[in-house]
Order: sequence, then structure tokens, then C-alpha cells
Amino acid sequence: MADRARRVRRRKEEENDLFMRLIWHPGLTNMSTDHDELISQAKSVGITRFVVGAVILSNNQILVLKRASRESFLPNLWELPSGKVDQGEDLGTALTREVFEETGLSIGSGRYVDHFDYKSKSGQATRQFNFLITYDVDKAEVKLNAEEHDEYMWTNDFSPCSPQVQEMIKKAILL
Repeated sequence: MADRARRVRRRKEEENDLFMRLIWHPGLTNMSTDHDELISQAKSVGITRFVVGAVILSNNQILVLKRASRESFLPNLWELPSGKVDQGEDLGTALTREVFEETGLSIGSGRYVDHFDYKSKSGQATRQFNFLITYDVDKAEVKLNAEEHDEYMWTNDFSPCSPQVQEMIKKAILL
């Protein structure tokens, strides 16, 4: 019984440590990061399509979404809430809109973590800019857009996610 209590206490300490590193890490910049500079840097290497992603942290867990099985591009993939930046839209506005469209959550400002690049369904060079969002939410508040996602989960196990998403979450935790 004492071993179990120690394991539970150690687990709580690890969760609190994870939470503190995500919230207070000085290596992360504020949402006020110069979005024009991020876009300019991407364009300078031939990136023409831009996406925003949210590493949403609540109660020491990260929100991930499972792409709908009927999606023609990467069906059943677990991913961060994310989506395309519309023409003339800044990254912060796109992030707020996309998170709301995909989850029903209204978010505030976040911290820029990093980006990753990939080819879209059409083969277009795409850069996903990712932001850490801390959110005090009742897990029942998540309302998925059923056209895009079949499931969601709040988790500390990111193994079902793509390698890029796993790396992004690690960067948010370890920077």
C-alpha cells in the first residue's frame, strides 16, 4: 500500500512539473511574436501555405483530435487542433477561429512554440505555426466539428500523434 501511495504521489509531482514547465518556461515567446516575420521567413524558403496549430493544455493534459475516418488526407490521424490561415488573416486570428471551429473552445492569447513543414494534400509546401494555449476547461465543453474529427482526448500519451506533433509537444515541454 505504501508503494502505491508513493507511485501516486510521484505521478502527481511529475504532472505538476510538466504543467509548470509548460506554463512558465522562459524560452517560449508571447503570442505577440511578429507574425509578419514568421510568414516572411517561411516565404523565403518557398513555403506558400500557412496553417496554425494549438497545443492546448488543461488540467495537466493536452487536447488532441482524431481526424475523421472519411477524410481523404490522413484519415484517423491524431493531431493538434489546427487549420489553414485564410488570405489576409493574421496568425492569432486564424488560431482563435480554427480552435473554435474544431473544438467549440474560445481561447485567449498563447505563446509561439515553433513550426513544422509538410506537403498538403495538393502537394503544396505548408508550414504549421504552433502555439501553446493554457485553458481552464471542463472537458465536457469540447464540441467537435464532426465533419473533420471523430474523437478527441485529453492526454499525456502522445504516441498516437504524428511524429511532428509529438516533437512540437516535446518542444513546448522541454524548451
